[in-house]
This record gives sequence, C-alpha cells and structure tokens, in this order.
Amino acid sequence: MTGRVKKGVQVWAAAAGILLLLLPACGYRLEGGGQVHPGVTRAGVEVFANRTTYTHAGIDFTNELIREIQDRTDTRVVAPEDAAFLIKGTVRSITFATLSRSSTETVTERRVTAVVDVQLVSPDRKTLWSASDFSAFESFVVGADTIDDAANIQNALEIISKRMAERIVSQMSADF
Repeated sequence: MTGRVKKGVQVWAAAAGILLLLLPACGYRLEGGGQVHPGVTRAGVEVFANRTTYTHAGIDFTNELIREIQDRTDTRVVAPEDAAFLIKGTVRSITFATLSRSSTETVTERRVTAVVDVQLVSPDRKTLWSASDFSAFESFVVGADTIDDAANIQNALEIISKRMAERIVSQMSADF
C-alpha cells in the first residue's frame, strides 16, 4: 500500500470511529438491547387467552412474543409465577377476507387478520403499557385442497404472530 492510500484508509477509519461514538449521543441505537419496558429486567409472559376457533393461536402468539423479547431485549423471561412484571394477552379474533377470484365460485387469494389485546402489568397490578385491538394481516394463496389450504393459513398466521411480536416489543420498549 502506498503512503497516500494508507493515509486515506486511516482517515476513513477514524471518521467511522467518531461516527460510531456520536450516534448514541443523538439518541440513535441499533435494534435490540435495553429492557422491554423501563425498569423491567425480568418478566413473565402468560399464555395468551384464545377467543378464536384456532386451537393453538394463544400458544403461538405467546411463543413468538417470548422469542422476540429474548432475542431483542435485555429483559429476562421467567415463569409467570416467578415474575414481578407480567405480560398478558388475548387473541380476540382471526378473520378472513377474499382478495381475488378466478371465477365467481373460486377464491384464489385470501387475507387473514388477527386482533390481539396485550398489557404489561406491574407488581402492584397496575397496567404499565397496553395495546387494544392490535392487528396485523397477511395474504395467502388458497390451496388446491384442504391440506394445502390449512398449511397456507398456518404459514400466514406464523408470519402475523412474528410481525405482531416485533411491533409489540418495539412499542412496549419505546422511550417516549
């Protein structure tokens, strides 16, 4: 490397280092880290109540929320009975709408929408954070048979539960 090129690399490295030091000062931070909510270092997540006909909806949404908290925050998830702070939720509805048809009788694409209520409760049972009518949707191609259709619905619900968990953790941990 010539002296001139080496000097240019050093300048860029120094500028990048200074930028990385200044970003936290302006409030910018990389995704993840921090607590799920200010002051919540340990939280229990109760299995979401399920008011739908989809048997595993409450468990699936709960598992995705737990995974998201563990992957994106410094809050430790513990058993609800061992936790001072609790996250509770209800899967209120899962509904379907037709998006497209190939004929008046044949549906080719549908949209599934899920609606949940979530709350973070303090040790003295006060609600610290809540979201009602929290919804997300995903479209899917209608399967050629019942088995394919059920698999497509399940895949869409998995996408929805992941997307909701990301949004819930993001909103719950926001420092407003």
